[in-house]
Amino acid sequence: MSKKSTGLEPRGFRWVIKDRLAVSERVGGYGFQHRKVRREEELTWLTDQGINSIVSLLGPAQSSQPYDTAGFAFASSDVPADVEPEDAVAVFELLSEALAPAGAVVLVHRDTIDDTLAGLLAGYLMHSAMLDDPIVATDVIQRILSRAIGPEGRRLIPQP
Repeated sequence: MSKKSTGLEPRGFRWVIKDRLAVSERVGGYGFQHRKVRREEELTWLTDQGINSIVSLLGPAQSSQPYDTAGFAFASSDVPADVEPEDAVAVFELLSEALAPAGAVVLVHRDTIDDTLAGLLAGYLMHSAMLDDPIVATDVIQRILSRAIGPEGRRLIPQP
């Protein structure tokens, strides 16, 4: 049964864990493409999908105000494109905290779905013990995102 949706689907939206963890490009677009009206439309669509929490990996420049106003829980972390594998653990823990409350449905985003974000998602699947093989975690995220994970992202996936 599909959910009735109003609003506008964020670019690149995909479920990583069905009805629990999703990913997309920055809500409202990024750079010169970012629009307040588009962000409001995308937040409406996300609400219709059951999402109630946003994790932004854009750092302190990402304001929580639009999300707070729309009723979303919000957390952020400044994740540079050249994040070190040892620093990725903080992102995995942030995602675990966001998903911890009963009924939490989380969207994680950066400006775009890049190697860093793809690697962090595969790494989270390993960190959370949902998967125990980095090759399988890589394959799962590549299939979900319909894109390969390059070396920048692969180095963020914990090895057993």
